[in-house]
Amino acid sequence: QVQLVESGGGLVQAGGSLRLSCAASGRTFSSYGMGWFRQAPGKEREFVAAIGAAISYPGRNTLYADSVKGRFTISRDNAKNTVYLQIDSLKPEDTAVYYCAAGRYGSNGYAAEYDYWGQGTQVTVSS
Repeated sequence: QVQLVESGGGLVQAGGSLRLSCAASGRTFSSYGMGWFRQAPGKEREFVAAIGAAISYPGRNTLYADSVKGRFTISRDNAKNTVYLQIDSLKPEDTAVYYCAAGRYGSNGYAAEYDYWGQGTQVTVSS
């Protein structure tokens, strides 16, 4: 079990940057694959980025949606029990509530299923 709390969202002008944080509780943080998702009003939640479980892949092992590739960077700091999402070159279409999620890793090191979710943090990008 793990509890997740996102922070770092806000109102940013297009072209700007944000760094979202997801603080996790629990002794087994390193055993979880982590992911970021987002949901815009009236739309379904969509995958943004994922990073593999540290105990499975201690090095960088990341996956991104095509829509954010090259602009978003997911990382984790296991010493701080925190996962980050660095967002650069923000676009108005990035406006959404961003959620952090965690799940036990599968054979590929990523979460096989996301069992734990944060409450979300709002990102609003103005044009």
